[in-house]
Amino acid sequence: MNEQIAAHGITHTIEDYLKTIYQITTIYDRASTKKIAQVLEVSPASVSGMIKKLDDITPPLIEYQKHRGVVLTPEGNRIALEIIRNHRLLEMYLHQVLGYDWDKVHEEADQLEHVISEEFEQRIEEALGYPSYDPHGDPIPNKDLEMPVKLHTCLSDLRSGQGGVVTQVRDEDPELLRYLQDLGIIPGARIDILAYSKLDDNLTVRVRGRKDMVILGPRITQEIFIELNA
Repeated sequence: MNEQIAAHGITHTIEDYLKTIYQITTIYDRASTKKIAQVLEVSPASVSGMIKKLDDITPPLIEYQKHRGVVLTPEGNRIALEIIRNHRLLEMYLHQVLGYDWDKVHEEADQLEHVISEEFEQRIEEALGYPSYDPHGDPIPNKDLEMPVKLHTCLSDLRSGQGGVVTQVRDEDPELLRYLQDLGIIPGARIDILAYSKLDDNLTVRVRGRKDMVILGPRITQEIFIELNA
């Protein structure tokens, strides 16, 4: 575990909560008890108990407003970014150096992110050549915990005639990652939108360099992000 985090007496469970709240609040203004419970697969009562604990820590790690959910304080944000940095560097190391498939690195990194030292984290980063993104295209915070800015659009928002380069695929579903890899839809792939269906929001797409067209529903297109063609 990073020495600065350990000095606060932060448990692995607290780290998981902070990371989850950070990730939820990159999409929504605040993280609700219900959403945190869904992501972590725990009961709302467990989340409520942890929220009280996080709010009571000195300095507080969250800011809580009843019926409005939580956001991280600067200290909570710093710890969350440190864990995310560990996680994404580990994913890259497992994939690039150890040869893990991209659908298997997330679970392994979840276990290891809590226990690596700051020196080990730095050596991984150096060995990888200071990467900015993990195998799924997620940005890796630098050593100063600054997150690279990525300008991209969710594939589900694209329409006929548009296209671009895949920049990121959400990594929570290994089955989806395997399916997309078989289709060639991975970071760096170029995609053209051939058709859009108003009836079901399906997109017909083609990956550059492949002949077959593929129909993707919103369940899948919401998980993929694209840098639009200029």
